[in-house]
Amino acid sequence: MTTAPTSSPPWFLRGDIDGFLGLGLDSFITILLAIGLCRGVLGFPDELIAGTILPGVGVSVLVGNVLYVWQAWRLGRQEGSYHRTALPYGVNTISLLAYVFLVMLPVKAVAMGEGMAEADAAQLAWRAGLMACLGSGLLEVAGAFLVEPLQRWLPRSALLASLAGIAMGFLGLGFLLQVYEKPILGLTVMAVVMITYFGRVRLPLPGGLLAVLLGLPLAWSMGLVESDPLQWQQALDGLGLQWPQLQLGALWQARSELLRWMGVILPMGLFNVLGSMQNVESAAAAGDDYPVRTSLLINGAGTMLAAVLGSCFPTTIYIGHPSWKGLGARLGYSLMSGLAVGLSCFLGLFSLISLAVPVQVGVAIIVYVGIVITAQSLQVTPANHAPAVVLGIMVGLASWGAFLLKAGVKAGAGALGQPFGDGLLEGLQQVGLAGAGGLFSLEQGGIITAMLLTGLLVYVIEHRFLAAAGVAGVSAVLAWFGVIHAWRFTPGDTALNVGWGVGAEWAYAYGIMALLLLATSRLHRSRP
Repeated sequence: MTTAPTSSPPWFLRGDIDGFLGLGLDSFITILLAIGLCRGVLGFPDELIAGTILPGVGVSVLVGNVLYVWQAWRLGRQEGSYHRTALPYGVNTISLLAYVFLVMLPVKAVAMGEGMAEADAAQLAWRAGLMACLGSGLLEVAGAFLVEPLQRWLPRSALLASLAGIAMGFLGLGFLLQVYEKPILGLTVMAVVMITYFGRVRLPLPGGLLAVLLGLPLAWSMGLVESDPLQWQQALDGLGLQWPQLQLGALWQARSELLRWMGVILPMGLFNVLGSMQNVESAAAAGDDYPVRTSLLINGAGTMLAAVLGSCFPTTIYIGHPSWKGLGARLGYSLMSGLAVGLSCFLGLFSLISLAVPVQVGVAIIVYVGIVITAQSLQVTPANHAPAVVLGIMVGLASWGAFLLKAGVKAGAGALGQPFGDGLLEGLQQVGLAGAGGLFSLEQGGIITAMLLTGLLVYVIEHRFLAAAGVAGVSAVLAWFGVIHAWRFTPGDTALNVGWGVGAEWAYAYGIMALLLLATSRLHRSRP
């Protein structure tokens, strides 16, 4: 029986500064992205963004980080240990993009097509986003009670491989491109990251802080900081305390949107549950074993709180726990990140921050997180599972490839008039990209596909062919309903296609795999 120690775990350590710079930067980049999409894509007025959405974001991020710090502190005190690192937490980037482009933008477009004024259509789109966010939170809370059997069924290799694919593509490669876009700044900061984070060389200042201090003057000297005095004055005028307010009326007005957009809410809620489960598993692999149900309940409650207070962006447990733990971060990094994000949202500081600190200053730190997560998927799993892990990573890279391909199509659409439709597949095939349809099918439900394929191959490697057949059967059912693979063109993108039999082609294929695996299982048992 463990007794509580006389002293409590320390709240702040040297490594918490590095962890705060990394986690805080990640959170700030995501929120700045959300602000840019709300303004540039959805056309939300600044009053709605600064006065309603950001205060809701601030409360959800602050409360969630405080609860995860309390969880780590309580468990560390019970163990008499100072080693626990709090789970990282913030706005969910994947859900952010999904709800902007698959929920709010279509709502606004349809409303304006029916003759509604743009301002009213923007309000309608915001209310639809609130309902989608609330629905995601409800699913996350429900999933907290169902996820442990799923966690026992899927091997650790499957959980970490799908996470590694996202980390390698969207974090590692995605931000490495930005490093080499501005090499003097990017490689200077990366050198500091390599020396301090990978080389474990202790310098007078923490590595993350030193990287930012070196990067800022370089960014200013290279003209990467906005110099327009009008923009600075507008940012200064926007400073002021903004209290969050309950938005129950807006949610009630948008109640009909819950069923209408369940085709997006349901898979995104499932993705969030599985992604959070993977990140808790990643923390356990790094030495911090947290109760899955409690961790997911905190996450779901944070998402619901965000919606009730006006934010249309779900929260999540972030990937990157092993990297922050490796830097020596424990409790203070999460607490400082929550306070920094919360206060910046409440005080209107994000406009000034976006002008003063270019994103390029910190991208090398995000590359580090992507490298650590990808490496962990191979380091803490059995060596003979490596082929399965690589297969899962390939699915994640396919999602990133689809993102790049569609971004290129959108960038050239104005000049070339190339729409999203069947003609796009034909054009891509003519220039040598024959597998674009497969790329789009792997993108839809990619995090689930990566887990399933990795788990299936792990069971094959272990000669557990009956279990592998079960995974193939589950894949067939999910494909039939369009949770994975089934996709369709929209006027400006590709989207998940949910419904009865929409993924029949993939379902039949997985069914054939299941039959072959069942036959192999029977043959394998019959041999001496």
